[in-house]
Amino acid sequence: MCAKVKYGIWNEKKPDMTSVNALVSAGYAPLSSMVLAARGIQNGTQAKTYLDRNAPLPDPFLMTDMALAAGRVALAIENKEKIAVFGDYDVDGITATCLLTDFLRRHGGSCVSYIPGRLEEGYGLNEIALRQLAAEGVRLVVTVDCGITAVEETALAKELGMDVVITDHHECKDTLPEAVAVVDPQRPDGGYEGRSLSGVGVAFKLVCALSGDPEQMLQDYADMVCLGTVADVIPLVGENRIFVHRGLAALNTRPRPGVTALIAQCGITPGTITATTIGYMLAPRINAAGRMGQIDAAVELFLTEDPQRAEEAARELCELNRQRQTIESEIYRQAVEQ
Repeated sequence: MCAKVKYGIWNEKKPDMTSVNALVSAGYAPLSSMVLAARGIQNGTQAKTYLDRNAPLPDPFLMTDMALAAGRVALAIENKEKIAVFGDYDVDGITATCLLTDFLRRHGGSCVSYIPGRLEEGYGLNEIALRQLAAEGVRLVVTVDCGITAVEETALAKELGMDVVITDHHECKDTLPEAVAVVDPQRPDGGYEGRSLSGVGVAFKLVCALSGDPEQMLQDYADMVCLGTVADVIPLVGENRIFVHRGLAALNTRPRPGVTALIAQCGITPGTITATTIGYMLAPRINAAGRMGQIDAAVELFLTEDPQRAEEAARELCELNRQRQTIESEIYRQAVEQ
């Protein structure tokens, strides 16, 4: 079945009516039953599992190379090696960078964060950044939300005396980087059930592996995982549903100082945050830092414990977002003229 919509043709999957009737009989509303059936859910038992927001999280060590990644990071902490968390400049990458940086610092790691300049360096690991980090004494680079295609860059890091641990969620190419560990749920040899994790979701699984306490990690970081997962438009299936459920609760009851300040700057009533609020109000402002080449404000927003600095970072993000809107409007005007 096809439907004409503003942006073209959408293919609509027709639900199996036997499954719809079974779901209605199990107590689900007719419309919900049709949506669930269209997604392959056949009965009430499957629906309960699919919608469960309180199921135990899968063991992080089920992910290929997770033991190697956690072991190398733990060794770096123990030996006081300087660690660089290397991320991306969108919301998913920023939250992943801040999550892992915060965890490592709280657990005694000598850690710096590095997010490349969008205009000067582009996306992902690059020679400029690696040479700078090596000169600063970094001995371990941990990527988040990037790195899965960085074959040459990983080889360069090794030449410069640095080990690399890659955590990413993007599709793998035929050749993987020769890193100490390559943690990516998309790996064809992975077998991990949660293949649709976000970049911050994979970073979260790493800290779960390091801490051994997934419940405490949810309490500490569900808000960041929720923000990155929603902003990256990751399907809310499996543990992603748990991340967003727990994260929304955290954002509405105990947001960290930077998020509290950003909520206030956006004029959002505290305690009313939804996935829509993230997608249309919070995420664009966090994204603006990367788009406008001033990423430090977004990193500060998540890492600062100082309410005054948090307010300054939130105001800066809102101003950067207004500048972004002005520039994009001008680009659109010029395009229409041409």
